[in-house]
Amino acid sequence: MATLTIGLNRAGRTSLSAQIYCSIRDAIESGQLAAGARLPSWSDLAAQLGVSRGTVRAAYERLIDEQFAIGLGAAGTQVAERPALPATAGWSPVAPPLPDLFSDFSTAPLAFQMGVPSQDAFPFKLWSRIQARAARRAAAAPVGYPDPRGDPDLRREIAAYLGVARGLRCNPSQVFVTAGFSGALNLALRGLRVEGKQAWMEDPGFPLTRTALGLAGMTVASVPVDADGLDVDAGIRRAAGAALAVVTPGQQAPLGMTMSLARRISLLDWARQNDAWIIEDDYLSELQLKGRAAPALASLDQDGRVLHIGSFSKTISPAVRLGFLVVPSDRAGRFGDIAACLAPAPAASVQHAVTEFMREGHYLRHLRRMKRLYAAQREALLRCLTELAPDSIKVHATAGVTVVVALPQSVSDVDIAVRARRSGLAPTPLSPWYMSAPGQQGLLLGVTNLNERTLPADCYRLLQLVWERD
Repeated sequence: MATLTIGLNRAGRTSLSAQIYCSIRDAIESGQLAAGARLPSWSDLAAQLGVSRGTVRAAYERLIDEQFAIGLGAAGTQVAERPALPATAGWSPVAPPLPDLFSDFSTAPLAFQMGVPSQDAFPFKLWSRIQARAARRAAAAPVGYPDPRGDPDLRREIAAYLGVARGLRCNPSQVFVTAGFSGALNLALRGLRVEGKQAWMEDPGFPLTRTALGLAGMTVASVPVDADGLDVDAGIRRAAGAALAVVTPGQQAPLGMTMSLARRISLLDWARQNDAWIIEDDYLSELQLKGRAAPALASLDQDGRVLHIGSFSKTISPAVRLGFLVVPSDRAGRFGDIAACLAPAPAASVQHAVTEFMREGHYLRHLRRMKRLYAAQREALLRCLTELAPDSIKVHATAGVTVVVALPQSVSDVDIAVRARRSGLAPTPLSPWYMSAPGQQGLLLGVTNLNERTLPADCYRLLQLVWERD
């Protein structure tokens, strides 16, 4: 019979039966009590510990329920046979996902960081009031399953917004609310049944998208871009039979050019003739800083071949984790089934908040303010870099909220980015966005979270890291 040493804290908040259970469970998990060992009887352990038999019985019943022990009736209670635990030597926390794309999660953005809106210019007081009302509304809602496609009011607001801002006429039944861009991409790939097939992707292009296509079992064919966007003829030469093309026609990610009308028509013709699909990642098109954004590619689609993805991550916050997918009308039923079974819309409270933010006109006003702010900050960054950068470093303004700094091929942009983060700066290396080797060495500098007071010092510090490696 096993000998147990159990210390009880009679003044503690944890019940005595729970303390007995935890002590025996820990002894089993650590190997102190081997499989098959008999535990003391209720009476013996109760007498040993000075507690009632019912207290010990409650602890033993919990151990049996959780399969740490086996009750044998009159024969007593013994330790159950359990699989061996893995060795813990050298244990370390699991690394975060995609460490090359994401650094620290849930931290304040640093200077030059891409992919996040302004930390200081967002109307937090207004947003807090809206969120509080949305949370109360969600709490008071009938107890039942919400529409997995997304809140009907939000889908109507998104459809109306797309008609005005992106020239895309759609009805709410075509709109699906998703968990950000990633959720929309996942829903699109599942709904199109393209897993295991071939896909075109821009080169350079967003590494997360490339990784997602690979995780879906797709073979990715890199298609170069030029001043007119995706080179459709090059895509046909490389992979004419591809089932899918993923493009950023509004503002190419990361170089910023807008796909020309001729290329758009050519891409749509290819999709129609090959029974292929196009996923339009409407990357930053709502934040076109110079001139008016070109209409969405989906607005030209007459054959139902384009799926349009947008999100609120770059305009409101990545923390809301809210995006949307617009599908051809004849596919809405299938996508609704998939959303219900595999990819339902996020929590109702955040959907209610974004709905009110849009319906009351706050969203469009916020976009106008951010465009003015980002345009001014981009000009300040360009002036600063032009004054400080040597001739070997080429600075290019994109159409969006990023400045591209092209570096000599002898320099490692990844190394510079790693070193910059230790200095409190967060440029994004350009070369990992390329599939073809060698990729252009360069730095992508976001303009959304610049401090004009410290900007000259930040630019000088960043360029010092380049000079040290040149």
